[in-house]
Amino acid sequence: MKLSHRICVGLLLGMALPLWSQVGNSPAQPVAAYGEGTGTDNTDDRMLAPPPVSGQTYPTTGTSAERSNYLSGGLAFTAAYTDNALGSTNGQRTSDVSYSIAPYVALDETTTRLHLVATYAPGFTFYQKTSARNEADQNASIDLQYRLTQHVTFSARDGFQKSSNVFNQPFLGQTAAVSGATQQPNFSVIAPIASFLSNSGNAGISWQFAANGMVGASGTFSNLQYSNQAEVSGLSDSNSQAGSVFYSRRFSKMHYIGASYQYQRLIANLNEGQSETQTQAILLFYTLYATPRLSVSFFGGPQHSDTVQPPISPIQIALPEARAWTPAAGVSMGWQGPKTNIALSYSHIISGGGGLVGAAQMSSVNASVSQQIKSKLTGSLNFGYTKNDVLGSAVAQASNGQSYFGTASLQQQLGQHLSLQLGYTRLHQEYPGVAILAATPDTNREFISVSYQFSRPLGR
Repeated sequence: MKLSHRICVGLLLGMALPLWSQVGNSPAQPVAAYGEGTGTDNTDDRMLAPPPVSGQTYPTTGTSAERSNYLSGGLAFTAAYTDNALGSTNGQRTSDVSYSIAPYVALDETTTRLHLVATYAPGFTFYQKTSARNEADQNASIDLQYRLTQHVTFSARDGFQKSSNVFNQPFLGQTAAVSGATQQPNFSVIAPIASFLSNSGNAGISWQFAANGMVGASGTFSNLQYSNQAEVSGLSDSNSQAGSVFYSRRFSKMHYIGASYQYQRLIANLNEGQSETQTQAILLFYTLYATPRLSVSFFGGPQHSDTVQPPISPIQIALPEARAWTPAAGVSMGWQGPKTNIALSYSHIISGGGGLVGAAQMSSVNASVSQQIKSKLTGSLNFGYTKNDVLGSAVAQASNGQSYFGTASLQQQLGQHLSLQLGYTRLHQEYPGVAILAATPDTNREFISVSYQFSRPLGR
């Protein structure tokens, strides 16, 4: 069993303990070194691990939606129509209707030392026309912060999905993740209906060694595997591992600056062999905590890449290594209000290809906005743009391309336990060298979800 699979299984088994919570209710700010909100320490002394090095995503709900120490669960039913379900190599679209049933259990537990947010949602997806691709789904996530000592904090996160439809949303109100991290998995290439397994996570530790000084280290991984390569012509399995160390300095309560060193190993598994890219980067970062609910972050620095590709088939011509220095940079912002939540990010980094034939220079923009329109009505907008320039030879660079997506949705609370969500997603992908995407680049999806939910306070 691969190391990344063992990590994921261990985290999933740990979720059997009474420590659960719903996706999207992650802390409003990165974890504090002394334990956020414990009431046992002087909060003025605690430093935060800023977004560029914490690995956390920004919250996707306003402050009024936050909860802690709650057990929750329920059942969600989703019906969706997709006008480009299978992709095509001849330009002929296949539309289909899908039905998904997803029970879930979730728990949010906070103690003086521990904050853990986790979810588990098995389920089933059925297709009206392409019934051969019906799927038993698995969706799980875990986010743990544990204060080992007064000044040392350990964190771990893992997200796992096994499905035939990347659009499946087992939790109503779930929105696209927006992160300010300097190392991010690349899930921007959206395959048609095809069985896949994706898994990504990280673990890190931070030590506040002085009143205004912090150091830390972290490791990350991500996997993407397709069950049947024939369903995704032109795409490939991929995996990545990365590690980093950082130093952060605080000037006043609002200003953080620092530096980090990062290493990545990015692999695409091709028919001819493996394409492997190793990167190293030294990055400077700055974060402004303007208010407890508003933060802005910047990072930038040089990044070096070294790419090795398999020989060109069928004549087995060896390709030289491709080495390059490129700039890495990014900016992100998160703001939480009582009824409004906004998260924005831009990054220009080397990341895994996310199904392409090699690692890519990824330029991406992501935005998430949610607004409580009325007491029981919430709207959300999500947008993303990614440009992938594959590293290596001209053969690999034939897979270069870009993706746009946008989702708009409305969620109406029908009663104490019942919710209704309506939404529309538009996806446009330009990848001339990827056969399954090139002929039919546009996808439109309309969906409706009905959910029964319950929640119970813990220890009350």
